[in-house]
Amino acid sequence: MCGRFVRTSETRVILREFDADGGGDLDIAPSYNIAPSQVVAAIVNEDDKRRLALCRWGFVPHWAKDISAVNKAINARAETVATNRAFSSALKGHRCLVVSDGFYEWRRNSAAKTPVFIRLKSATSTPFGFAGLYSTRPGAGGGVLHTCTIITTTANTLIGKIHHRMPVIIHRYDYDLWLGHEADAIPDLLRPYPDDEMEVAYVSTMVNSPKNNSPECIEPIKII
Repeated sequence: MCGRFVRTSETRVILREFDADGGGDLDIAPSYNIAPSQVVAAIVNEDDKRRLALCRWGFVPHWAKDISAVNKAINARAETVATNRAFSSALKGHRCLVVSDGFYEWRRNSAAKTPVFIRLKSATSTPFGFAGLYSTRPGAGGGVLHTCTIITTTANTLIGKIHHRMPVIIHRYDYDLWLGHEADAIPDLLRPYPDDEMEVAYVSTMVNSPKNNSPECIEPIKII
């Protein structure tokens, strides 16, 4: 699964790397320990143009009567996303790229769990996009509620040493395919990212609490 991730890139870098419009004066602060129900940055396709948007992490379908489950559906399984009633409609027309610079997983060692920070080798200075779905619906007390989920798949060999699943990461050259209106190529994009393009490192247990949000969260203790 993907239950915690990192976004360190400045807004101008995100706009440049995703070739997106900023939507006015939208400015997003770095976050080193993003948790479910928090607001995340996402790239959406509106009128064939990429736009940077803000969504709450925890998908609520547009038809759902109860929005209290906003932090429940943080992940969608690649194997069932096309047939799951909650996600099937969004897969056809509300796909997004959730902006990230890396994510956390916890490796179990005997009775303890050790946090691990995972990123792309090419992501030392540039962000990348998780395959995501978003929903837009009326919010409580008026206004509009934008929510999203991150799609996960089976882990590659590297991540499989830590956890059996991982978020789907979309290659830069597939951004147009993922964000486009046609859904025929989607199944081929929901695959594990190549392990030789990723790196992992043990980090401090301070990331166990989402209250801790500082650069120290991603400082490596040991390269695996």
